[in-house]
Amino acid sequence: MKRHLGLLLGCLLIGASCTSDPYADLPDPLFRPYDGDDVPGAAVMVIRKGEIQRADGYGMANLEENVPVSPATNFRLASVTKQFTAMAVAMLVDAGAVGLDEPIRSILQGLPGVAADVTVRHLIQHQSGLLDYESLIPEDFEGQVRDADVLTFIAGTDSLYFAPGTAYRYSNTGYALLSLIIEERSGLSFPDFLRTRIFEPLGMSGSVAFIDGVNEVANRAFGYTIEDDQVSFSDQSQTSAVLGDGGIYSSLNDLYKWDQALYGDGLVSDSLMTLVFTPGLSDYGFGWRIDTHQGHLRYGHTGSTRGFRTVIHRYPDDELTVVILTNRNGPAVADLAERVAAGYL
Repeated sequence: MKRHLGLLLGCLLIGASCTSDPYADLPDPLFRPYDGDDVPGAAVMVIRKGEIQRADGYGMANLEENVPVSPATNFRLASVTKQFTAMAVAMLVDAGAVGLDEPIRSILQGLPGVAADVTVRHLIQHQSGLLDYESLIPEDFEGQVRDADVLTFIAGTDSLYFAPGTAYRYSNTGYALLSLIIEERSGLSFPDFLRTRIFEPLGMSGSVAFIDGVNEVANRAFGYTIEDDQVSFSDQSQTSAVLGDGGIYSSLNDLYKWDQALYGDGLVSDSLMTLVFTPGLSDYGFGWRIDTHQGHLRYGHTGSTRGFRTVIHRYPDDELTVVILTNRNGPAVADLAERVAAGYL
């Protein structure tokens, strides 16, 4: 029951021009496991030279209410969120409100002495050495963890994984703290900064950093688990309310606009945009991994959280982008994105 929204509907929804696609049927067999009225689904987009080549929905966004996936369905991005958090910081750097090499203890109150040498840049590029907050959650903690709770957890630590700036270790802690830095230096809540500085200017009308009871997710996909051919609802975890590391919901429609904005000069200065896609000690830039795939330069990120698996791969020299959003606990989707991209590279 795949809805091949593809060229025509994708163009109508997103307002892009489209051309004949010689690979229009290529991804279909890959997404058969996501296809049906009784399984959580997937949204798949291919953008080439600014044109929508595919915008396909498979399966269901909401099984309980029989809502199918479409290009307007908003999925929890999980760690794909980090590119938006990093860009928000870059905007504040561009405005002179934050220094990349500024110690974070000069911005956030309550950080322990071991964090004295940690800078904003260290947080962005996972070089802080700060402990993972997931391992610091007290056993008796009730409710969902929020970004401010992460600061509280870190405040009680007296050790690091390594000296700041000397090594790389992927850190959700760092991005939770970055959301608090954005709030401290902008005077806006993290969701409001994203809304007023990124989402609204780019026309990303469905995208939101979701806080239950404060804002809503329109056209929302809910998360599920499939085990032994049985589907169960599994939409939220204890850490789902932490925003800076993974709390954004977005759709194919909106991510098309995001992708195109990254080719332009309206977000930050040229020098900062170059820095966004420059790796640090590892392959990590500002919310993006920078590597090559089959000889092609690639910027990418995956996301994984309870009920969702996501990926965005951009091949800037080829002006090609593949986005896959799914609302199930597995499998990972980076390999699927590479297989889709293979038909275009």
